[in-house]
Amino acid sequence: MDSICFLGFNLYAWITIATVFSMFSVLLFTKWRSDLVFLGAIGVLFVTGVLDAKEAFSGFSSTSVVTVGVLFVVVAGLTHTGVLQCIVRYLLGTPKTYSKAVTRLMLPVAVLSSFLSNTTVVTLFVGIVKMWARKLNVSPSKLLIPLSYASGMGGICTLIGTPPNLIISGLYEEKTGEAMNILTTTIPGLFCLAVGILSVIAMRRLLPDRKAPESAFESTGDYTVEVQVPSDNPYIGQTLGEAGLIHVKGGSLIDLYHFDNAPSPVMEDEPILGGDHLIYAGQIDELIEMAVSHKLVSADHHIFSMSEIDKHSHLRTAYVNIGSKLIGTTIGGSSFEKDNHLTLAAVARCGERINQAPRQVMLQAGDTLLFVCSSHTDINSSSLKKNLHFFDSDEVPNIGTGTLISTAIMIAMVVLSALGVLPLLQCAFLAAAAMLICRCCDMDQAMKAINWDILMVFAGSAVLGLAIQKTGIAERLAFSILDVCGTNPIVVMVAICFAGTFITEFISNTAAGAMFFPIMYEAAEKLGYEPFPFLVALMISVSSSFATPIGSPTHMLVYGPGGYRFSDFMRIGLLMNLIILAANILIVNIVYPLTPLH
Repeated sequence: MDSICFLGFNLYAWITIATVFSMFSVLLFTKWRSDLVFLGAIGVLFVTGVLDAKEAFSGFSSTSVVTVGVLFVVVAGLTHTGVLQCIVRYLLGTPKTYSKAVTRLMLPVAVLSSFLSNTTVVTLFVGIVKMWARKLNVSPSKLLIPLSYASGMGGICTLIGTPPNLIISGLYEEKTGEAMNILTTTIPGLFCLAVGILSVIAMRRLLPDRKAPESAFESTGDYTVEVQVPSDNPYIGQTLGEAGLIHVKGGSLIDLYHFDNAPSPVMEDEPILGGDHLIYAGQIDELIEMAVSHKLVSADHHIFSMSEIDKHSHLRTAYVNIGSKLIGTTIGGSSFEKDNHLTLAAVARCGERINQAPRQVMLQAGDTLLFVCSSHTDINSSSLKKNLHFFDSDEVPNIGTGTLISTAIMIAMVVLSALGVLPLLQCAFLAAAAMLICRCCDMDQAMKAINWDILMVFAGSAVLGLAIQKTGIAERLAFSILDVCGTNPIVVMVAICFAGTFITEFISNTAAGAMFFPIMYEAAEKLGYEPFPFLVALMISVSSSFATPIGSPTHMLVYGPGGYRFSDFMRIGLLMNLIILAANILIVNIVYPLTPLH
């Protein structure tokens, strides 16, 4: 097969190219699980002979992948002892101007994201920022995009702050035998962060001023709620007018369905039957009170008696995740409510009322859903977390001695690694063990904290980079880039970093880092320079995705709560991409000057 060539690539190279493009197409245009897609790609490369068994599964034993897995346990200890909550409580304050508010928000978020999972930090801050924005009389949409940006820019400040840094540094160590310091990207990262904060402040007019989605549950006419008439309801046999169910306090009846699901006219003389579904538009708290006073119930299934209602039910607000299986479906057309022991009460979309029964609404990413949850509802279950995000579902830990202990463990891990006393992996193992021994988290919490889906993606990304390098694709692409860009190392660095920034808007930044590592490494060597500064610039560029909500998991977390539209990210994000790219190239070449190969 090696002798069969077309356009400079052998058959193994074309199989790799086809696998890469197929994998990215599936990730972009389907809702398939990313871990299974990467596993499938590994299988294809192994079965076709592109990689042997040792190479195909080398990602699972990669130092960077194991480090990420162990760090999940460290983060669990910090989370369950309230370190993040403690920091939030004392840092935000009450700034007087928008500029000060952005700075007070982005700096602590960036610092935390340098050592913790970006998604963990953003998840904690989203609810806080929403309340904080109301206190400051600022739209949450003006602060939630900066929140997500800060987590991404903070992550690049250390090797453990974001997965691509670990993947690229791990591949570099395998290539050269030299380990990067945990603080390798700190100075370039802090410079880019400072430029990013100033850019957000300067371009604040490009940030959308959206109505908070949850306000649709606070103002009249912005949402719909569906209730049902149980069979023992005292108003059965009366008309809507007699029962006072058309114009009620806080809203009005907009639709009525009898037991045969056929819409009926909303008229004063329309009779009330057991099993009727009533659709109201209005103010949520007052309509809930009306439903209780008129002995109406949530409309997930027919109720024969009020005694069947769970007395411990409560309201929870959730947002439909990007990539959720609920997108394009209706709640009423599935067993979702029954499977998860909850009932959909209301739907809002960008603060606008949906004139349709909530359970018949075709859901979209970012929709705000109001659920009636029973005592049996587990809002932390994996099935719910993959489709919805409940911002009021996080457990509030007790802040005490455990908070100080877990903080000390984290600081010790970073210091020992930064000073070169022990390699990062050994430091991470010791920190994880210390978290368990000191009871900062228990075994169950530690195991639940390990995200096996993410580890599969990391392992697959490492194998992908190996295949691109082994088949000669990286070398060929490096030569092609040199043919187009010439032999100026700065121009080549800019070209590859620009491509990395663009690609990472649509695919995992981990996959982008693994894919571009061999290309950047080969290009640097062909130019006759040490690859190290080129790779530092690559680390920053593949984590600089600002222009699309699918470019980062943290963007997805703020997309629903901010009431954003897809184009909102592009308005400010495209400029941010170019600004951070320029800042990246400038600072990296100052801190790590290009050095010719010896």
